[in-house]
Order: sequence, then C-alpha cells, then structure tokens
Amino acid sequence: KKKIIDQYLENKLPSEKENPSLLHRSIRYSVLNGGKRLRPILTIMSAELLGNSYEKVLPTAAGIELIHTFSLIHDDLPCMDNDDYRRGKLTNHKVFGEAIAVLTGDALLVMGLDFIYQNVKVEGVTRDSVFLVIENILAMLGTKQMLGGQVDDINWHKEKENPDYIKNIYLKKTSALICASLQAGALLSHANQKQILALNNYGENIGFAFQITDDLIDLQQDKKDDDKPTYPSIFGLKEAQEEVRRCCQQAKEYMMIFGDKAQLFYELADFIPNREK
Repeated sequence: KKKIIDQYLENKLPSEKENPSLLHRSIRYSVLNGGKRLRPILTIMSAELLGNSYEKVLPTAAGIELIHTFSLIHDDLPCMDNDDYRRGKLTNHKVFGEAIAVLTGDALLVMGLDFIYQNVKVEGVTRDSVFLVIENILAMLGTKQMLGGQVDDINWHKEKENPDYIKNIYLKKTSALICASLQAGALLSHANQKQILALNNYGENIGFAFQITDDLIDLQQDKKDDDKPTYPSIFGLKEAQEEVRRCCQQAKEYMMIFGDKAQLFYELADFIPNREK
C-alpha cells in the first residue's frame, strides 16, 4: 500500500521544472522523503474493510498525506517546535528558509483538499460522499481539533501540572487526523454510522498510543526536549507503556464488530507497542 501511495504522489505532484520551481522543489522534498504513510494507508484499509478497492479512494488517501505533511512543516518552524530534523533529514525551513516553508505548508493544505475533491471523478464515488469527507476533514483540522491542539501545545507551560492537558493535545494533534483518515475510507465506501463510530474509536486509541510510542522512542534515542512535557515525563515510563497497551487493546475491541475482516487492524494495534521507529 505504501508503494502505491508513493507512486501516486510521485506522479501527481507538480514537477520541479514547473514554475514556481522553488516551491515545487520544496513540496517534493517534504512529501517524497520516506514517511510511513500511516494515514493514507488507514484510508485504504478502511475502504477495503468495507468491500471497496484502493483505486476508489486513492486521491483522498494521497490528499490526506499532503495535509499531514503541511502540518509537519508548520509544526517544525522556529516559531512552533523549532525542529531541525524530520524523518532523518533537515526540516523544510532549514533547507528552503522560513518563508518558503510557510508557503509550502499552505500549498500542501490547498493541494490536499483539491486531491480529495478530485475523487468525485472516480467512477462509483458519489459527490455527496466526497463532500462528507471534506466536511469531516475540515472539522478535524479546525480550531477545536488539530489547530486547537497546536495552540494548546504552544501554551503547555501554563498547564504543565495538569495531566489531562497533555492527553488533550495528543488527541487533537495526532488522533484527529488519524480518525479523519479512517472515516474518509468509510464514507467513500457507504459505511453505516455504527461502522464509522467503531473506526473513529479505533483511530482515537491508536493515534493516542502512536504519539506516546513516539515519545518513548525519543527517550530511548535521547531526542526529547527537556522543557516540553510528554506523556512519559508526566506519568512515568511504566505507566506510559501500560497506557499504550491499554489503548491498543481497546482499539481492537472496537473493531470486533467487523470480525475476522479487521485482521489488519488488529495486527496494527499489536505492532504499535513494539515499534522502534
């Protein structure tokens, strides 16, 4: 699935030879740099779970990856998290400067929504289902979810003694777009409300667990920011590991309404507590 998504992005992103070439080079630098493609893979997984094919949801899956990349570029900026490296490479603003990094993020958000809209041209996909996906993703990106989580992240020092605050940030910044990714595949596959709710609950739990394991990996590699609270720094290493296991088990239980068809979802939940990168 990752290869399919990578190839689609490679083919659909504007060429570096097209003007504005600097912006297009920056876009390709950040998108085609070996990410896990978790979110678009989840979109395809949820569609296939409901009997749909990956071809029917591929534009939306790719669009979600562009939106995710927009969030990473802006998150890395000096005015936000001020990170120098992302996925083992220099962050966008370190290579192209802050102004181009901001514009690249803006462009990827617009392109991502356009990719999703282009899904209306796929045979068998209804315009209404695509509009529902866009409506849902806009809600997950908005001030009550991902953008609001970034604001909370910036203001963490005012609430650093409040353990629920860090949980809220993780749910907004990480789980929200994962939930939207799962729901996108379901909405394009005519899922019912019970199925959409199960996928959303699964997404909340694996998103939360995924972010905690990111913190644990950073601890092992000594990459953590000592000034910034994380789940392990507030609750302790043992409790963080236990919470990951609890979330992954809960995620699997939500998917049991699908029975054996959800095998890939169970395997992902089993993988997360043991991931090392």
